[in-house]
Amino acid sequence: MVKKRTAVIDLGTNTFNLLIADVFEKYFEIIYNVKEGVALGMGGINEGIIAADAYQRGIETLQRFHELCVEHEVAEIRAFGTSALRDAGNAPEFIAEAKILTGIDIRVITGEREAELIYRGVRWSYDFAQPAMIMDIGGGSTEFILADQSGMHEMISLNIGVSRIFQETQLNDPLTPEDVLWIENWLEERSEHFFEAKQCKVLVGASGSFETFYEMIHREKFPVGIQAVEIPHVQLQEIIDWVIFSGQEERDSHPYIIPIRKKMAPIAAVKTRWVMKKLGVQQVFVSPCSLKEGVLWD
Repeated sequence: MVKKRTAVIDLGTNTFNLLIADVFEKYFEIIYNVKEGVALGMGGINEGIIAADAYQRGIETLQRFHELCVEHEVAEIRAFGTSALRDAGNAPEFIAEAKILTGIDIRVITGEREAELIYRGVRWSYDFAQPAMIMDIGGGSTEFILADQSGMHEMISLNIGVSRIFQETQLNDPLTPEDVLWIENWLEERSEHFFEAKQCKVLVGASGSFETFYEMIHREKFPVGIQAVEIPHVQLQEIIDWVIFSGQEERDSHPYIIPIRKKMAPIAAVKTRWVMKKLGVQQVFVSPCSLKEGVLWD
């Protein structure tokens, strides 16, 4: 028997994600899944505000998501605000207007709660037979969760999202070696010593940019389903290096870099390479699951 048809909305700093699923006792069936590039944090995340144009894009996207939920006869909508809404002084106004126009209650969660839900989501897809570090690259924050079959051992949410970096300084296009070094130093200064004396051979990338890396390597869409997939280490390094030093025109013409990632993909690639070096990563898996699926598990 179906437990409940549930919609989960993840209001991220760069993208809004909608997942509609029929939830059973020990599994779920995806009915509808979509993501939209809203760029809620663009123009204001480093100043602690949602800019007017981003505010409007966010409200309009939520209205479309609500229409989709009505169309699919959703019984419950659960919506979660993350980094951009956590830090924005005008978040209460945004949340109130969304409630008036759509009836959707948005719950703004802490970085720690976000990390926990990401872990719960990834757990649908990866069995942790090998201990792993989960990495979820966001626009405002990036979450890291060290886990094995016994559960989570360490987790942290760091304000090192790609949108924050993108808006922090004027980077060249393509990035220069000096730009790459600047980004790495910026990450080092804001990582709160989390990576010191820490080694982990397996990295599990939660959805997002990691699915893009997979698709660029294999030149095909990421497999349908919820199973984590390993990506070849050497090819991943080659793709990451290509993305880091690619120009905007090259990314715009690449068929496997989706529009919402074309602008900030080099920053995500620098961050991924930096983390892999820090941890001594030897294997990388991509999980199609993240916060949304974690809410279903929860």
